[in-house]
Amino acid sequence: MTEYGRGAGSEPWHPEDPLYGDQGWGAQQAASGQAPHGGQQQPQHQQQYYPQDQYAPQPQEQYVPQPQGQYVPQPHYAEQPQQGYPQQQYPAQPHYTDQYAQQPQQPQQYNGGWDTGQQAAMPYAGHQADPYNDGYAGEGHDFYGTPEAYPPPQPPGQRQAPVVPEVPEQGQEWDAEAEPEEEKHPFFTGVGDSEGEDDDPRESRRGAGGGGRDRRGKTKNKKKGKSGRACLVLTVIFAVGVGGVGYVGYEFYQSKFGAAPDYVGEGSGETVTVEVPTGAGGSEIGQLLKQAGVVKSIDAFVQAQNDNPKGKTIQAGAYTLKKGMSAANAVALMLNPSSRNALIIPEGKRNAWVYEQIDKRLGVPDGTTKNVAFKSADSLGLPDWAKGHKNVKDPLEGFLYPASYPVAKGMKPDDVLRKMVNRASSEYGKQDLAAEAKKLGLEGPWQVITVASLVQAEGKTHDDFTKMAEVVYNRLKPDNTQTNQKLQFDSAYNYLTGKSNIKIGLAEINSNPDPYNTYKWRGLTPGPIGNPGSEALAAALSPTNEGWMYFVATDGEQKTEFAKTLPEFNKLKEKFNGQSGQ
Repeated sequence: MTEYGRGAGSEPWHPEDPLYGDQGWGAQQAASGQAPHGGQQQPQHQQQYYPQDQYAPQPQEQYVPQPQGQYVPQPHYAEQPQQGYPQQQYPAQPHYTDQYAQQPQQPQQYNGGWDTGQQAAMPYAGHQADPYNDGYAGEGHDFYGTPEAYPPPQPPGQRQAPVVPEVPEQGQEWDAEAEPEEEKHPFFTGVGDSEGEDDDPRESRRGAGGGGRDRRGKTKNKKKGKSGRACLVLTVIFAVGVGGVGYVGYEFYQSKFGAAPDYVGEGSGETVTVEVPTGAGGSEIGQLLKQAGVVKSIDAFVQAQNDNPKGKTIQAGAYTLKKGMSAANAVALMLNPSSRNALIIPEGKRNAWVYEQIDKRLGVPDGTTKNVAFKSADSLGLPDWAKGHKNVKDPLEGFLYPASYPVAKGMKPDDVLRKMVNRASSEYGKQDLAAEAKKLGLEGPWQVITVASLVQAEGKTHDDFTKMAEVVYNRLKPDNTQTNQKLQFDSAYNYLTGKSNIKIGLAEINSNPDPYNTYKWRGLTPGPIGNPGSEALAAALSPTNEGWMYFVATDGEQKTEFAKTLPEFNKLKEKFNGQSGQ
């Protein structure tokens, strides 16, 4: 007997039974109250019952051949009695072949479920096929003809759990309004969130008698909360999108039609020094000024530079400017030489002069820069071939390259010197001085720079430089019997004395044993005697080949004439003495 009071017969279950009317599929089984075809008896089997949270296995049908050539499904049932439930025996069911025979009905057995109103709990999680009440719905009563009846059963592969109406808990009122179907898209339902995870899926399949719990109120609150969060997210995304489009549009309008941000006036009283590198354009200069707080925007400076007829002539150097200046005032001040703190080193200047100029511009005591140069020479960027030479008077001589350098208060002497040495190393590195020295019969790049410094000191023009370079190389030749490999340059002697006097007596020259005295010692000086420029260096690498051996500055300063022999040289000396009144 089942929990709904069904007996062993084939009488349909009570209409209130959720499994009521489960009578077979495909028109292969007889209706209620009729026996199947064939008139043969079906084997008896045992009805199985399953626990509340398990799914009952569906019976498998096997077709076996019959003597009449027909195939009759033979149901197989697992004969495993469930503990706690009595096994019930059912009589065999006859088969029909050509006629229908009325199957005797078994008396119904009830457990007091329908008359007393005490309905037992449904022991199944879903529908089960009833293999004992199968047949055709012939003359029997239609149990599905009323609106209150359960829907017709579905095939086993398409069955769904019956919809059990939710019963409000004690103190909870029914919601008269029907709830709209909840949005099932993951974006709105929050699938995967720990808070919105579903409970055991078996709970949704349990009937009213299966212990299912009421989740009506909780689900409703979650639905509203999820919908609210979704709307909030959409609103935020929409607002961000509109704001982004608006900002981009504003920036585009400002860049095309709006005025660039700019300060007003000549700036505050606070001054800053801005260093403009060589080759810097308007945008780069504007960026440096903006970083220093001089102008408000790069575009404002570029516009002001374009508006000023001389704006593109701003040169490299260090400029003393004020913070908070308008771009137009900044451009005008940078065009004023008074604001430019650039130290220009002329070609041929000695290091002693450069040290004095740096001390003045930095506002440091005299001799500060020279002390730094002598103590930190090897750490200021000299190439290896320029280090460790004997008897040199200044380790940086020849490496403070002639150019314009920013030098202003607040800067450090070693930083200024390092820029000059790096510039010289870069310029000298453009030539393969080692290979060129070998071609010229010199010992290395160091002597190439020394020759260039001598050419720079004695020559006045480009033509002078190439001829003067040939004079140096001809006098260094071993077969030179006219000067016996002595250069006899007044510029070298003036360097060792720190003067620029061209009137030197023979007694003084012959008595001075300094290595830089080319009247006494053969060969080149121990090192450069000044800072040669690019023309002097080019002349030292490409001298003339015309046989020049002598030269005289006939006007005393600007004009230099050359001779190949000693008699020609003497004539030049007489010319010079006559012009000078000697």
